[in-house]
Amino acid sequence: MKRLAVALILLVTVVTAGCVDAGKRDKKEQAPVPAVTLGIERVDEYAKLFAGQRVGLITNQTGVDSKLRSSEDILLEKTNLTGIFVPEHGLFGAVAAGDDVDGDKYRGVPVYSLYGATRRPTAEMLDAIDVMTVDIQDVGARHYTYVSTMAYAMEACAKAGKKFVVFDRPNPLGGMIEGPTLKKGMESFIGLYQVPLRHGMTIGEYARYINETQQLGLDLTVVPMQGWKRSMYWQDTGLPWVGTSPQIPTADTALYYVTTGVLGDTNLSVGIGTAKPFYYVGAPFARQDEVAERLNRLQLPGVQFRPAVFIPNYGAFAKEVNRGVELYITDPQVYRAALTGASILRSFEELYPNKVVYPARYGGEGYKLDIALGENALRVGVPLERLLPRWDREAQEFAQQVQPYLLYK
Repeated sequence: MKRLAVALILLVTVVTAGCVDAGKRDKKEQAPVPAVTLGIERVDEYAKLFAGQRVGLITNQTGVDSKLRSSEDILLEKTNLTGIFVPEHGLFGAVAAGDDVDGDKYRGVPVYSLYGATRRPTAEMLDAIDVMTVDIQDVGARHYTYVSTMAYAMEACAKAGKKFVVFDRPNPLGGMIEGPTLKKGMESFIGLYQVPLRHGMTIGEYARYINETQQLGLDLTVVPMQGWKRSMYWQDTGLPWVGTSPQIPTADTALYYVTTGVLGDTNLSVGIGTAKPFYYVGAPFARQDEVAERLNRLQLPGVQFRPAVFIPNYGAFAKEVNRGVELYITDPQVYRAALTGASILRSFEELYPNKVVYPARYGGEGYKLDIALGENALRVGVPLERLLPRWDREAQEFAQQVQPYLLYK
């Protein structure tokens, strides 16, 4: 009997342990719940906005929920989706920067390009909808065209009396504001309004800002996120990242883009055509050890520089050996993109006088760098000890100006 009792106890122990281990495995196998609920995931709470309405959607491959379901499919299921509108790079993000996007259909729904023959929805396009929606991922840098696409659509919808709904999404760079404010006369499709280089707003907050400051009079609703905070970078959200364009494949790249993107409007290579766009800065005339030593000596916050040699497959100095640096952002919370980008450019100018070139804009009016940066002070040689404090003041002033339009703390 004693032997039987012992055997039964051992059997129960083994079975119980197995169940506990299985339970642990099940918990490990369950995907973590994201810290942030996206606007598109709250569509059912706002169903009244779409009842009996023909719905348009501005989106691309980045319009997905936390389970990677596309916003097109979500709205097809829950609304009467009658038109899809796509920005630069097309519906699937596969079209190169600057190329036209041809119209198509998605599951029978017409797809209209807002980059190419027209950048604004035409009256004919808008005749097919009653309410326009937006679900698209911005990168937090002023010189990125998706916000401009939204802005033009807002203007067109305001004139046509169409309702406008933005399903909000995180700013992958958080709420930090820095860099120069775009100056009057520098407006372009990569910067329509007087906002800083790193604007610190979500796309929904940006829409609220545009609607009010530009006096559009648009019937605007922003479907807010839940759980997002201004201190969050994308990596803090728990959400999957979908590359926003061919040169921004990862969430990390967005912070490098806001740093070195404008430098690509000089004759320096910023790694376009390599596996790590915007991580590199270099040129055939530079010496990597010299550049890295000079930049590391500045002890810029949250970043280190590695001497680097790279050969882009296309872009600036394609197929040539470029020498310079690779950036390593070590602490995003203290890192300053505008300070870093300006310091890199000045270092190249001082190390290699007369080697850095500033190409003119297409058509010959002005300079590409000035349009991207929003002013000409960096190009004309204003000393950084004068330039950077002004940029800081402008960012602080904008932070106060934009307060009424913010949705998150």
